[in-house]
Amino acid sequence: AMDDTVPHAGADAPGAVPGGTLPEAANLPGPPLSAVVVDARALPEEGGEEAGFGNVRWKTLFCGDRTATTDMVVGIAEFGPFATLEPHRHGPSEVYVCTAGSGTVTVEGVAHVLRPGIAVFIPAEAEHGTVAGPDGLTFTYAFPRARFSEVDYRFSDAAGPAGAEQAAAAVA
Repeated sequence: AMDDTVPHAGADAPGAVPGGTLPEAANLPGPPLSAVVVDARALPEEGGEEAGFGNVRWKTLFCGDRTATTDMVVGIAEFGPFATLEPHRHGPSEVYVCTAGSGTVTVEGVAHVLRPGIAVFIPAEAEHGTVAGPDGLTFTYAFPRARFSEVDYRFSDAAGPAGAEQAAAAVA
């Protein structure tokens, strides 16, 4: 018998749990080599007006210092109408998978339309920034790192990437 179950629409799908239920997401780590399940609805929103980031909000789904996971950081980015994630770079590559709304991600000066079903691979160190459309934008993002703190965000400025790096060096 299973405890803490919720109805599942795909009860007839291959591999479905008899009775049409799945375990309730507990946002708690399990034993080694077990699946880790989180309920995004129960997670806190972060961001919104953080210096440099723009006004994007996000929820961290999987991150080694929050969940019993390794090798990958995964989250959901949520933008209101015309909200932004300012141009930046980071060491690991990143993947976006658009799930709702619309927008544009500009990677190394080339604009790419985002709409549900579009996935974008962003190479390591490529400058990229995102602007939501009039209906907002939601995408899932992933980094090949164990923890978000291992993603070295470096935001560009009006002088461009070289100017941003020089400014950072001047402050150090």
